[in-house]
Amino acid sequence: MKTITIAEPNSISYARSPRPKPGKSEILLKVKRIGFCGTDLNTFRGLNPLVSYPRIPGHEIGAIIEELGEDVPDGFLVGQKVTVIPYTNCGRCSACLKGRINACKSNQTLGVQRDGALTEYIAVPHQKVIASASLSLAELALVEPLAVGFHAVDRARITQNDTVAIFGAGMIGLGAVSASGLQRKAKVIAIDIDDAKLQLARKAGASETINSSKENLSERLADLTDGYGPDVMIEAVGIPSTFQACIEEVSYAGRVVYIGYAKDSVAYETKHFILKELDIMGSRGSTLKDFQEVISMLEASRYPVKETLTKTVPFEDGASAMEHWNAKPSSITKIQILIAT
Repeated sequence: MKTITIAEPNSISYARSPRPKPGKSEILLKVKRIGFCGTDLNTFRGLNPLVSYPRIPGHEIGAIIEELGEDVPDGFLVGQKVTVIPYTNCGRCSACLKGRINACKSNQTLGVQRDGALTEYIAVPHQKVIASASLSLAELALVEPLAVGFHAVDRARITQNDTVAIFGAGMIGLGAVSASGLQRKAKVIAIDIDDAKLQLARKAGASETINSSKENLSERLADLTDGYGPDVMIEAVGIPSTFQACIEEVSYAGRVVYIGYAKDSVAYETKHFILKELDIMGSRGSTLKDFQEVISMLEASRYPVKETLTKTVPFEDGASAMEHWNAKPSSITKIQILIAT
């Protein structure tokens, strides 16, 4: 069974592994499409502290059911198109006991703490498999990254009365944009340094955009919010300056949600926390509810799928596609690998 493997930082190549057999409660999937994630890029660059090598990447999945374990419940059928919730949960830690299994202390994400789905077949627990009768395989492979943005919006408790500013118009940020603007009817301000990505953010639900490399961020946010600042700031970039800007620019009594990981330490003026009485939250992964909401949005053809897919490449070009993304990251919104026709 062919795979693409990141053997060590800056080394991606082809390998082979045995075809898995599904356990009694597992479903064997024939993987058709895999989206490259920013996590995969950081693994390639050696910047992902959670990964060990060698590692098969891939957790943005469009697949077809190949075989059912004997204890898989009714409702799943061979030949169904599906996607996968790529996280594990232990059921025993404090997060799991509170019902927030996406924040499980012992989580292992496909392609990070365990081998992923950039291969021909993968066996997964039936509880993690979600079918859709109408979505394409390309759309199914977009569900997971969009769901991460949807979860941040759920954490922020966004309503149609809110003005939301979102740092980053990459895939995760676009999920937050669409969840806020298309789904919850909030006023959305997308912030990025790439004009093409900002144009895409408008199609995904943003009503305003700011190119922070060309415009004064504070002045533009003040202009767009009558001087109050956004009710909600969502960070989907992962650099100290945007972490800090969220606290500085959000309104009094506002909410801040962090999705990105800042690789370096972040220094804060902590007075803003208290004077503004802020709600500051992290957002990790996504839930079944987030997946279902994204699927409903895609089934209603409300999201710009075609414009989001920068390129689709055959399996044989997967390694070179990763190297191209590494060399020119700003030119890519989403790469999908076509594993089989």
